[in-house]
Amino acid sequence: MCTTHDSRPPIEPISGAALDGSRITITSTDGAELSAYLARPEQSTGAAIVILPDVRGLHPFFEELAMRYAERGITALAIDYFGRTAGTEPRGDDFDHAPHVEQARWDTLGGDIRAAVKHLRDLKPPPRSVFTTGFCMGGRLSSMSATLDLGLAGVVPFYGWPVGKNRNGTPAPAENATQIECDVLAFYGGADQGIPEKDRDAYDRALDEAGVRHETVVYPGAPHGFFDRRADDFQRECDDAWDRILAFIRRHTASQPIASPPADSRTVSSKLPNRGHSPDRAESASPREPLDPRIAQFRNDD
Repeated sequence: MCTTHDSRPPIEPISGAALDGSRITITSTDGAELSAYLARPEQSTGAAIVILPDVRGLHPFFEELAMRYAERGITALAIDYFGRTAGTEPRGDDFDHAPHVEQARWDTLGGDIRAAVKHLRDLKPPPRSVFTTGFCMGGRLSSMSATLDLGLAGVVPFYGWPVGKNRNGTPAPAENATQIECDVLAFYGGADQGIPEKDRDAYDRALDEAGVRHETVVYPGAPHGFFDRRADDFQRECDDAWDRILAFIRRHTASQPIASPPADSRTVSSKLPNRGHSPDRAESASPREPLDPRIAQFRNDD
């Protein structure tokens, strides 16, 4: 797994943010019931995101991450993969995920992603744009979700293996780049020995050749699983990643004010290149978000 059982997202809550978060059950395309966590903002930006966990499934890390998205006006749905083999009840830190990961398969995982996107689109009002993000196992799934013809606005994989085989048969994104339908914002730790530079570069080349707009952000010295509140040494990298994600979602969501912005509010302007990837430097950060991102305004040209 990416981090320890007591890991949590490295994002400070917004005091007083109005949102609704609760555990729900969704039905996958094969009829299996899956546990999920839905966080909805009181004032939506029109954006929604599916959160694809690491091998732990629906861990509190991902539930809290859904709440952090909702505080920014983004409806978030974190899903579990193991309803078929482990049921839908909450699980403790002693949950042995390994046998359930081994029994998961790409065809059912793809169905789970389809069901999650459908659930978001069935909400009232429906979102204008839907994204996926994922971590480790979920990072690879996030990249591959862009091949499912779901009309996604973008995908945000964190340290997902882009090449080679894996335990559950999820195809390698680098080998399926021509099927990717949307922009990709990918994050890696430069010290992640499991995903070396040559593998990251292979994915970048495949996306280049397929004409897929993408940005690859690599943080020198950061390990696999760096996006964690406990990783104090990498808070700067975590802050930068969060800023980039919010800007990415803003750019890919149709313009609509969230609330009346104050006169001194500012918008993020950080365009993706048509092709290629960003320098291997954390210093190439996007401008920081306003103190309260709920008062930002989505613009097509952000």
